[in-house]
Amino acid sequence: MFVLGIDPGLTRCGYGAVVREGSFLRAVAAGVLTTSAGDELPDRLAELQGGLRALMSDLAPAAVAVERVFFQVNARTAMSVGQASGLALAEASAAGCAVAQYTANEVKQAVTGFGGAPKEQVQRMVQAQLSLVERPRPPDVADALALALCHHAMAPLRARVAGAQRRQR
Repeated sequence: MFVLGIDPGLTRCGYGAVVREGSFLRAVAAGVLTTSAGDELPDRLAELQGGLRALMSDLAPAAVAVERVFFQVNARTAMSVGQASGLALAEASAAGCAVAQYTANEVKQAVTGFGGAPKEQVQRMVQAQLSLVERPRPPDVADALALALCHHAMAPLRARVAGAQRRQR
């Protein structure tokens, strides 16, 4: 399975693509889409949307995992992250990808075994699980790769639950 993880943000939107090859997971692409804070909001959203659309087209993932905005102290930050998240969800759906959302704690639990793990531990575990020479940086990239890893870990359970729900109908 080929999964694209998206750590949504308006200024910096991290992405990381991970493919399963047998029992091994390999990073295929990773980076950050950026917009300038000095530009008008509609222009920034359009630029981010174009970047996300290009990612979906170029990478053609089977699934896209997006961080769910669960809690944010700063309302302004929450709004911009929510807008970026909405674009990612819409572009993934329009591209025909399976779409999943995970909270930061769910991702940390899946990748490190502890839902309260610090960012540095997530970076180290992503590095280890993907056999990367260096820790992925910036944190947006590590978080996006962690989202893809989380989906790889959770996909079998999600499929079993969906199958059970279909059988109950």
